[in-house]
Amino acid sequence: MIEKLIVLEDIDPVIFYGVNNANLQLIKALYPKLRIVARGNEIKVLGDEEEMAAFEEHIVQLEKYCTTHNSLKEDVIINIIKGNAPQAEKAGTVIVFSVTGKPIIPRSENQVKLVEGFNKNDMIFAVGPAGSGKTYTAIALAVRALKNKEIKKIILSRPAVEAGEKLGFLPGDMKEKINPYLQPLYDALQDMIPAAKLKEYMELNIIQIAPLAFMRGRTLNDAVIVLDEAQNTTTQQIKMFLTRMGMNAKMIVTGDVTQIDLPPSQTSGLVHAMRILKNVKGITFIEMGKKDIVRHKLVERIVDAYEKYE
Repeated sequence: MIEKLIVLEDIDPVIFYGVNNANLQLIKALYPKLRIVARGNEIKVLGDEEEMAAFEEHIVQLEKYCTTHNSLKEDVIINIIKGNAPQAEKAGTVIVFSVTGKPIIPRSENQVKLVEGFNKNDMIFAVGPAGSGKTYTAIALAVRALKNKEIKKIILSRPAVEAGEKLGFLPGDMKEKINPYLQPLYDALQDMIPAAKLKEYMELNIIQIAPLAFMRGRTLNDAVIVLDEAQNTTTQQIKMFLTRMGMNAKMIVTGDVTQIDLPPSQTSGLVHAMRILKNVKGITFIEMGKKDIVRHKLVERIVDAYEKYE
């Protein structure tokens, strides 16, 4: 008889063990010869060495499945322990899985181009109207790279530029004033990473969300860096941001050139950068349109109406 301690590192134990520990009870039933005790992210196992080796191998497979899919169901547990691989999604379509286990896939031709551009080049500019999925797809690609251990951190940034409101009138300290600007980035992350894991990643600075001004002076290595709402950067800000790129890093710059909130006298850094960098090798440019809008059907009609008016 031997005893082993298995630590679940990359997953939320609540998802792994299931509602009311249903998954854990099933695993125990499938290994009646082993004494299994779970507490937090640790599983203590006592039993025969040969049985223990098989158990450990299956736990690793289950953990990998749970990390990828953000879910673990009874049929998957039975299939893996009995040696039958769970049915996989179509290769090349799924970027990551949501916290509910739903596959997040490119939903338009240009979203597919964004995924392909990310795989091919280290810097991508994705420009398009509200609702075209540019930010959401960019964050999904960053989460996938982190889960696959291709990078060590995700850095998400936005310029803190008011869309008609004044930052100074918001309540709270600097962090509380800035948080509303960064909320869309939190929303996307919360769709893709379980709450407990996301909190841990943010406490350890594995995922960092910060206003653009906080990027100055940094060199960003081993990271995917996403700059959202880049149309509201100045020419100096975007140059500062693009030159933060370090080794083993990828940058995705997203924006909508029809929603510039800068004073009329200032040139949008995004428009300026795309003009300057259009012939630079190693950069992908993707221009999304109305056909890429994947929000409520009214969003496309609203964008269309404003275009006709203007």
